Amino acid sequence: MEENVIVCGDLQVTKTEFPGLCIVEPKFYGDNRGWFTETYSAQKLAMAGIHTVFVQDNQSFSAQKGTLRGLHFQTNPKCQTKLIRCTRGAIVDVVVDLRKGSPTYLKHYSVELTAENHKQFYIPKGFAHGFVTLTDDVEVQYKVDEFYSKENDRSVRFDDPAFGIDWASLVENPILSQKDLSAPLYADSDADFTFEG
Repeated sequence: MEENVIVCGDLQVTKTEFPGLCIVEPKFYGDNRGWFTETYSAQKLAMAGIHTVFVQDNQSFSAQKGTLRGLHFQTNPKCQTKLIRCTRGAIVDVVVDLRKGSPTYLKHYSVELTAENHKQFYIPKGFAHGFVTLTDDVEVQYKVDEFYSKENDRSVRFDDPAFGIDWASLVENPILSQKDLSAPLYADSDADFTFEG
């Protein structure tokens, strides 16, 4: 399936070849004072076929270039849809499709999100998510449609060979948390997502 673009007023949604995975680009209006944008519009996303109701906003700060966070997800029934944006600095955001039966099962997709390009990444349930910082002092903000659940919080190895992600092309010596360093391989995890087409 090829990527296709839907324009809903001043919001552009690009549907990727991964079912449900989209790049969202709001239009910016600028002048000599600065700029204005709608960072989120449920109405315009619904026009593009996205009807997610978000319930929590999260924000992270990474001080150093080369910080790698991931790969993270929550298990059922608390799995999360996410809408990610980078509001300071730059990241490469990476997801892996963990939905059994999906045409893109175990494949990965990445997009560069920066404070300058204003792109957002819509990630449906059933994906593992992570990112690496390309600059110092990075802030990432994201919406989720399920509250955080410690009991359902999971990680899988960022460098699991089953995913084939070329992290080395992005970062030589990633800065990782102990949690991410000790994450299991996907084959040893209890991830159990099914593609619902």
